[in-house]
Amino acid sequence: MTRALDSLKGHFYKARPLWAAVVGLWVTAAGADAVSGAQLPDGAQKVGENRYRAPRDFEETLKYYKTVYPVQAYPRKSIVNQPGVKAVHIVNPSGKNFEGLNIYEANDEVRIYVVPVPPPPKPVRKAPEPKSGKKTR
Repeated sequence: MTRALDSLKGHFYKARPLWAAVVGLWVTAAGADAVSGAQLPDGAQKVGENRYRAPRDFEETLKYYKTVYPVQAYPRKSIVNQPGVKAVHIVNPSGKNFEGLNIYEANDEVRIYVVPVPPPPKPVRKAPEPKSGKKTR
């Protein structure tokens, strides 16, 4: 008796298509939190308004953001690179919901700041024109 695995008949192994890997990445990213439309890594802890403590070190956090926000679509700028302090700004080119992300390391701690979109300027209301003392009929 031959088992189905030993026979040459039947189904051959097929490699998973590329879309399966993309779906896996999407599911992984979908589990993470989002603040104002900005993706945060799993385990990020809120420490202030729009400020979060990253669960991993600086390099691992940047690696996470390379998968979530590809460098080609989301440009990066080095903000600071001094002894003991590293900081990178990720630009949100659409400017929708958030302007970008600042990822920085200081005092052996990695933080993420979600740069909010500035509120639209308030329209300047003109004072009503004073009425003249003349009466019209």
